[in-house]
Amino acid sequence: MSDIEIGRSKRARRGYTFDDVAIVPSRRTRDPQDVSVSWSIDAFSFEMPLLAAPMDSVVSPATAIALGKLGGVGVLNLEGVWTRYEEPEKVLAEIRGLSAAEATARMQEIYAAPIRPELITARLAEIRAAGVVVAGALSPQRTQEHYETVIKAGVDLFVIRGTTVSAEHVSKTTEPLNLKKFIYELDVPVIVGGAATYTAALHLMRTGAAGVLVGFGGGAASTTRASLGIHAPMATAVADVAGARRDYLDESGGRYVHVIADGGINTSGDIVKAIACGADAVMVGTA
Repeated sequence: MSDIEIGRSKRARRGYTFDDVAIVPSRRTRDPQDVSVSWSIDAFSFEMPLLAAPMDSVVSPATAIALGKLGGVGVLNLEGVWTRYEEPEKVLAEIRGLSAAEATARMQEIYAAPIRPELITARLAEIRAAGVVVAGALSPQRTQEHYETVIKAGVDLFVIRGTTVSAEHVSKTTEPLNLKKFIYELDVPVIVGGAATYTAALHLMRTGAAGVLVGFGGGAASTTRASLGIHAPMATAVADVAGARRDYLDESGGRYVHVIADGGINTSGDIVKAIACGADAVMVGTA
């Protein structure tokens, strides 16, 4: 794909959002009942290609259980109010009642409370007791601190999700998470992201990740684009990462890494477009 010129010193590449593309039927059609949208990752199979995003406004243990029984996956935010407070419902009710003027300061106070390992264990145990797949998420910054608690609690899918995650993070102040070493030493499948380019995704696949989250700011609840200027046109991003998966499949001698579109999913049609672009599943959420 040829570059376009932004200015004399910068060139760019045209990217496409899900709104920019459409599905065109081919000459052959198929009955809906003959089509399966199920997918599997590692030893786990799901009837729906849908994961609920690890956000306090989206997933509670109860919603994770309900979605799991419907055939999807609810990913619990292990850094949210459910692992900081004994009675998170009261905290969430307070948040709902905050005005715009007071929301930022109060939210900072709420999320300054420490993460409690015993609550991580209790919340994941509640989901496991319902007989559904247990999925929990930590940010890269918190993973080394809490992963042992998460593993001992019996998580089935470990999600490492950040605004943008790379296999080669550089820091002068802290020791970065060595993803390859970390994933190699775990006995559970790890899904990691976000990434939105061929190269970044290929490097994440080489760490041993079972799945890669594509996107970092395309969703309705995201402020990443406005606050950091980071955005991924999702149709192009998913297609690029699917291309990395194809090449990694050859490079690794047949190891398949799942591509999960994380952002830009506003309608059921966007789910169809994401899968057509190469995604195995989508991660959804709302404000």
